[in-house]
Amino acid sequence: MNAPMLSQPIGLHVANLGDPIERARIGAFVHDHREGTPFHLPAWSIAVEKGCGQKAHYLVAEKGNGEIVGVMPLTHCKSPLFGSVMASAGFGVGGGILADSHQAVTVLAEASWALAEKLGCGSMEVRGGPLPGPEWDIEKERYQGFVRPLAADDEAEMLAIPRKQRAEVRKSLGFDLEVATGCHLADADEHYAVYAEMVRNLGTPVFPRTLFSEVLREFGKSADILIVRHRGVAVSSVLSLYWNGTVYPYWGGGTAAARPLRANDRMYFELMRHARERGCTRFDFGRSKTGTGPAAYKKTWGFEPEPLTYYERIAGGGKARDASPLNPKYRLQIAVWKRLPLWLANRAGPFISKGLG
Repeated sequence: MNAPMLSQPIGLHVANLGDPIERARIGAFVHDHREGTPFHLPAWSIAVEKGCGQKAHYLVAEKGNGEIVGVMPLTHCKSPLFGSVMASAGFGVGGGILADSHQAVTVLAEASWALAEKLGCGSMEVRGGPLPGPEWDIEKERYQGFVRPLAADDEAEMLAIPRKQRAEVRKSLGFDLEVATGCHLADADEHYAVYAEMVRNLGTPVFPRTLFSEVLREFGKSADILIVRHRGVAVSSVLSLYWNGTVYPYWGGGTAAARPLRANDRMYFELMRHARERGCTRFDFGRSKTGTGPAAYKKTWGFEPEPLTYYERIAGGGKARDASPLNPKYRLQIAVWKRLPLWLANRAGPFISKGLG
């Protein structure tokens, strides 16, 4: 009887994301892996680093012959307000370890935590993927994801939307709204103005403008902006990613003028049509915190929530980071932020938000 084959040793290195050949190798692995997401792509890590100034550390596990067997995108997020945290993937709703074997998972998990400790991170957050190890806490209650197939055409899509929300979409079609898609500088400027006003109204700081422009730059034809205008003025917009047949409306929303016009409803219905025309078959409505208004809104579109599994590990003597706007200790700050002049919120917001990760 032959002796069992021993597992091949796995090597690990930090990827040089400036090397187009290495980026292409990693991209091919992510593309072919059934659990790959846009947040695992080198493009995401690069855009976050350039857009927010937070250092990317992209780990690659491979066999002796150079075959990639696992990757883990990491972003070291440093903030004077929220401390130092290692996130996988930074500024993404997904990410985590992407690997072909338990051995590769272990190698990546141990290396990522060693790096976090070396850089003085008080904690580490891993958003999805397999459990990194027994030392990690599991969180399944905080966030929900919303994904469903796209229908075959507009009529079928309308019927897939529950009755009450369907009525809102039909109302939106009756307003004098212009819908356009693009990825040029002018589109990015309009989108940022809409998004910045929306988050100010919610009491949260806006991300740096460069984060949006770098995501558009790095993803190229795999990203665009859909804008809804009323009388020539943008009232709703969404920046979306397109990956392996799925559309990800990632940063979107509307101004105060959007609500009576049902512009957000029109925006998402039009995005479903646009995504079908691009060959997409799934619509990933992103994550929302459990029990919140955004989660309820996504349910009205016929999306069933699925709990998202995240992991966290705390350094000795440290404590978990909680930068959520639902944290009661931020209630006063949120109330004050809602009252800030938009120009001031847009100037101060990026200095705060770039440390959130």
